[in-house]
Amino acid sequence: MPRAYVIGIMGPGEKATDADLARAGKLGTLIAKKGWITLTGGRTSGVMEAALIGAKKAGGQTIGILSTKDKKDAAEAADIVIVTGLNSGRNIINVLTSDVVVACGVEAGTASEISFAIKEKKPTILLTDKQAAITFFRELGPDVVKIANSPEEVIQTIELVLTDV
Repeated sequence: MPRAYVIGIMGPGEKATDADLARAGKLGTLIAKKGWITLTGGRTSGVMEAALIGAKKAGGQTIGILSTKDKKDAAEAADIVIVTGLNSGRNIINVLTSDVVVACGVEAGTASEISFAIKEKKPTILLTDKQAAITFFRELGPDVVKIANSPEEVIQTIELVLTDV
């Protein structure tokens, strides 16, 4: 049996917009329907929780990689909880564990994950309304950064890049 793909959904926690949350939930659902595994930062806030909930509602498998030392910080929808105690240092674990990184919205923590993904030449898809972030990251990683305008377009792009993973 082939290994399941892990799709990392990164995005803002407390600063997530309503659009970020809606997109993350939809992404989780679509990823689950493809039989892929949804990975997030695992906390009970923002894009992390929304993506996990979307995946679980669709019967998918989920992984939450916590920045803290306490499993109690994990969202209920995380099947596998990995406790790191690394604070923002866990961001590199998120990226390296993912076959594809999707940034659903952008704030400072997400920007570090996108940067790690570019440095590691990990396929990275941006789903955000922040044009300055799109311009900046496309310039840094023109070979690995793709842009999507909807969760459905993210899935289409993932299917294309997985042939190269």
